[in-house]
Amino acid sequence: MVIRRVLAPRIDFGALRRELGLPDSFPAAAQREADEAADAPPPAVADRTDVPFVTVDPATSRDLDQAMHLSRRPGGYRVRYAIADVATHVRPGGPLEEETWRRGQTVYLPDGNVPLHPHTLSEGAASLLPDVDRAAVLWTVDLDADGATVAVGLERALVRSRAKLDYPGVQVAADAGRLPDPIALLPEIGALLTARGLRRGAVNLPLPEQDVEPDGDGWRLVLRGPGLMEDHNAQISLLTGMAAADIMLAGRIGLLRTMPAPKPEAVARLRAAAAPLGVHWPDGVRVGEVLAGLDASRPRAAAFVDQAAELMRGAAYTAFDGELPEQPEHGGVAAAYAHVTAPLRRLADRYATEVCLALHEGRDVPEWARSALPRLPEVMASTDRTAGAATRGAIDLAEAVLLEHRVGETFSAAVLDADAPPNGPAKPGRVPGGTVALDDPPVRARCTGELPRGERVTVRLVTADPVGRKVLFERA
Repeated sequence: MVIRRVLAPRIDFGALRRELGLPDSFPAAAQREADEAADAPPPAVADRTDVPFVTVDPATSRDLDQAMHLSRRPGGYRVRYAIADVATHVRPGGPLEEETWRRGQTVYLPDGNVPLHPHTLSEGAASLLPDVDRAAVLWTVDLDADGATVAVGLERALVRSRAKLDYPGVQVAADAGRLPDPIALLPEIGALLTARGLRRGAVNLPLPEQDVEPDGDGWRLVLRGPGLMEDHNAQISLLTGMAAADIMLAGRIGLLRTMPAPKPEAVARLRAAAAPLGVHWPDGVRVGEVLAGLDASRPRAAAFVDQAAELMRGAAYTAFDGELPEQPEHGGVAAAYAHVTAPLRRLADRYATEVCLALHEGRDVPEWARSALPRLPEVMASTDRTAGAATRGAIDLAEAVLLEHRVGETFSAAVLDADAPPNGPAKPGRVPGGTVALDDPPVRARCTGELPRGERVTVRLVTADPVGRKVLFERA
């Protein structure tokens, strides 16, 4: 993992919060219900506190949805994945449930998140913090030696995490061969699951992510490359989501995360772009396999990955009850898939999990969960847009503040995308240009001029406007 940081001055994200209409507190009745639920004794469920679970999350996170324990079994592996049982804390029809529907999901901003649930639950009584007993929905997935699922178990249980681990620490431990016992098998299982996904046709975009982090009295702009252990950890969540989708499809009721498979014409355009960008794409090799072999820190590979994002369009939530969806799969996963592993942060996960529990136990799906299914796609789509606008807006603001006093300077940049000929027509009324990525500071922004995709160019900063959150370069 490569991390680059650039210090930025103090930044006020208040205007962005107001612009998006983000709430700054919970209604009194919802907060009271959460506080009462936090003080309630744990439910009478199966006791699995003897299993030494651990959590793996960003270092500063306290809303811990998942805890993991991996072990060998005859002929394969056993994955135990404990998910915070939020439904035990939220009363159907109560003021807290009503407020969570208004919020839809946790929105993350550099100066603090806007949580789906009050902190007394999301970072307290419902979070799988270490050394305390917590209510969980426990998935037990048995795999064969090749990573194929052979059995799935599901139950409400009491669990106890033994440690709160973070991605950088886990990566260091893995590199040194000193992973803690509960996740010592994560590289082995993660690699098997990744390989199975690539054979299915799964597609993952290995682009570095921008983020804004506090640094003393100011902020720093961060560019993170994808970490291997983080990818392995994500495979466990994908494994669980696919198991959940299979349960719901077999029961003919549920909520899937869907996306159309990449369109053949989009794949053809990407293949045509491979050779000019120096990307080797042998016949018979799938898109995901090509992407998995790239180093996105190289400008030409980064441009190819950026263009591959065109394949990943149309993600949605698809509810069904009785009649199966016409298109049940997620093109990026190359399988049917559902969101069930982040109920502290996503509204949909609570309801999909309840459907899975009922179907697995052979009982009727509770009416409060069944009646919610058709309403969830619209709520999740709307709040996805808000969360995305918050993330992009915070980065745009940090970039503008960081560069505000450097207008007129020149920088070296990699061209990620271009809309001027021969790469394609510019939008009507828009000056031809494209998207460039600077190394230092790690900024990604619009640039005008003739831009050769995948090449390095020199660009000049012409606009850095914190009020409009706009940064614009021109080719020098």
